[in-house]
Amino acid sequence: MPWSRIKPDTNEPDFLSQDMHGSATRAIAAGDPDSQQCGAGRRITYAEATNEALSQALSLDPSVFVMGQGVDDPSGMFGATRDLHKRFGRERVFDTPLAETALSGIAVGAALGGMRPVYFHNRPDFLLLAMDQLVNHAAKWHYMFGGAASVPLVFWACVGRGWGSAAQHSQALQGLFMHVPGLKLIMPSTCFDAKGLMLAAIKDNNPVLIIDHRMNFKQRGLVPEEPYTVPIGKGVIRRSGRDCTVVAVSHLVTDAFLAAQDLAGEGIEVEVIDPRTLRPLDEELILASVAKTGRLVICDTGWKTGGVTAEIAAMVVEKGFSSLKAPIARVANPDLPTPSGYTLEQAYYIGQDDIRRAIIKTVRGSEA
Repeated sequence: MPWSRIKPDTNEPDFLSQDMHGSATRAIAAGDPDSQQCGAGRRITYAEATNEALSQALSLDPSVFVMGQGVDDPSGMFGATRDLHKRFGRERVFDTPLAETALSGIAVGAALGGMRPVYFHNRPDFLLLAMDQLVNHAAKWHYMFGGAASVPLVFWACVGRGWGSAAQHSQALQGLFMHVPGLKLIMPSTCFDAKGLMLAAIKDNNPVLIIDHRMNFKQRGLVPEEPYTVPIGKGVIRRSGRDCTVVAVSHLVTDAFLAAQDLAGEGIEVEVIDPRTLRPLDEELILASVAKTGRLVICDTGWKTGGVTAEIAAMVVEKGFSSLKAPIARVANPDLPTPSGYTLEQAYYIGQDDIRRAIIKTVRGSEA
């Protein structure tokens, strides 16, 4: 089998080994002992890591193909699919028309027929046009036919931010898809995970949705050249601490990590958890951390009401209430359509300062 050549569970480099919008570089320059391994290994961009995963999957398995609006453009989905059509031909990497419902049905049918489609949808907003095929069909066939049918299909979409993308091109809709049984949901935060989770998703025999974020594409990190997978459903501790647990999603892992580093100077030691996948969720890892710290802050790029922060908070209250020493804090975007324009975006989006304030309030009982 071609997938047997892929290494499972490769050890990830230390979180400080990535350039987190320049901040990890500052930590290295300051001589942080945890970052000494950063000089070793191969450093590539987030886009290059995703592109390499797709290239290796296409090379390993002739049943893999990549489709989507703009996958063969010169920019290649922010670089994620750049030049793949030149290497593997337009029969395996091809542009699609603005017909998400129909093309999603074609992808589901191809997966049922034994192919492994990777469908790039560009924006999560456009996944709403594919909800019927993704939720009513792809996610359910394996269960409806008692395991006799499989749908090895990957959908990928990227949340926009920072250029006036506004209400219809910037929605982080992971809360909607986390609700759907039969659908695995991945949100990477590092270059290493971008590659390893993409390969794991393509290898999986049932549908996987990857929701990525434009902010992640600012990173560079250590990524092994050989193919490897990161286990779906297993989170990771990005930073150990004793005073408060922060569970952060996607690029907010970086902001949470930097807030934790800053607060260490004030005597607050924060543990940062990166779930990496939201469905299945690594509940055991989160509950163990909360049992140690007694406090929890949850950070998500989506809306607060009925979203990821609400689900994780409910899970901890249901299964780990006795561990809590303080109310759970949630940091998420306000329940409003995303405004357009730089100034309004700055006021709307959450980040490091919001996470920092939530941690201080949770630990000390006030933001001061």
